[in-house]
Amino acid sequence: MKNRLVARYDVESPLPLAKVAEVIAGEQSSGTFMRLPGETDALRERSGARVEALIERSTSDSPSLPCRIAGSCYTRGEITLSWPIENMGASLTNALATVAGNLFELAQVSALRLLDVTFPQDFASACPGPAFGVAGTRELSGVEGRPMIGTIIKPSVGLTADETATLAGRLAEGGIDFIKDDELQANGPHNPLEERVQKVMRVLNDHADRTGRKVMYAFNITGEVDEMKRHADLVEAAGGSCIMVSIHSVGLAGLGAIRRHARLPLHCHRNGWGLFQRSPDIGISYRAWQKFWRLAGADHLHVNGIANKFSETDNSVIDSARAVGEPLFDGNTPTMAAMPVFSSGQTALQMPATFAAIRSPDFIFCAGGGVMGHPRGIAGGVASLREAAEAASKGIPLEVHAETHPELAAALEAFASRMS
Repeated sequence: MKNRLVARYDVESPLPLAKVAEVIAGEQSSGTFMRLPGETDALRERSGARVEALIERSTSDSPSLPCRIAGSCYTRGEITLSWPIENMGASLTNALATVAGNLFELAQVSALRLLDVTFPQDFASACPGPAFGVAGTRELSGVEGRPMIGTIIKPSVGLTADETATLAGRLAEGGIDFIKDDELQANGPHNPLEERVQKVMRVLNDHADRTGRKVMYAFNITGEVDEMKRHADLVEAAGGSCIMVSIHSVGLAGLGAIRRHARLPLHCHRNGWGLFQRSPDIGISYRAWQKFWRLAGADHLHVNGIANKFSETDNSVIDSARAVGEPLFDGNTPTMAAMPVFSSGQTALQMPATFAAIRSPDFIFCAGGGVMGHPRGIAGGVASLREAAEAASKGIPLEVHAETHPELAAALEAFASRMS
């Protein structure tokens, strides 16, 4: 549908599917609860949302969520709506308000979930997309042909800048590729960002001078837009190669602003994602959600992890990881792929399933306990993950590879209980 924004929803309602689709279409375009003066047929034709498809899936005698409009039968199915781009322009913030605005609050729905969004071609030129993505990240990190092995500074908060730098140095010596601040560690008085950047980068730059290999560290610059710009410049000036933002905190406009200003990869953390994902009856699918952030400029996007410590299923994680690499537009437009970041209770044991999930080594595998909790220390934890990646890439079972790789063997023994 050329020049139209398209959204697909899972919906449940006591109204017939066609009727609730009309209600949502009206609410999210030219209509309200009644026909008003000025809302002519011509205006509706020009600016009203259009119902493109209806698929009824099931009926129930009770609603999935409380519904103010009572009914004896609740129909569940999929609806597809579209809007002319003239309604919102090639604006991510206003596109989000269109496809995921007041519709979740409508009294006529007992469940509603945004499943997918298709953007018109105008967004391809209006939105910057990732500046670095997979290729740029690999070039800066010097890691080719295998997953990037990463970790998170822990404890999450409480360390001083000196203690953070000391840990970063130990991780670098242990062979880590990527380190990130925890999302809770920002710019507090016990560990100010400017001091943290200077001290961590002094250690990492010294390590790079000795080894020829610079570890990528994602400093959490989440804050006000002007503050984030200053801090991005600070990281770059200190020789850093990555910055991190909590994207729900800064919003689409905030991420877009820092994407246009910064000259470093944007590591985008999705903390708060459970608000959108956890309920099967209300919210937004990751497949739809991640498109907005890629268009805004995300280079790395968190996708949780296989056998994670949270509530998300492996199937959901796998679909998310694949989604961030799929083309956003048809034709010859750049893919605007982001690098998926696996985290949340990851160890060497999850590496084969992760490899199989995205059929590529192009991901960041962040393991906290899986690195620092390894029986042979940090170097053993990093080695176990590289050995697991090597086994996965060659199709060798971990147990077989572990026979000649002691760090992997130690990881299997130490972390096996997590997978049972």
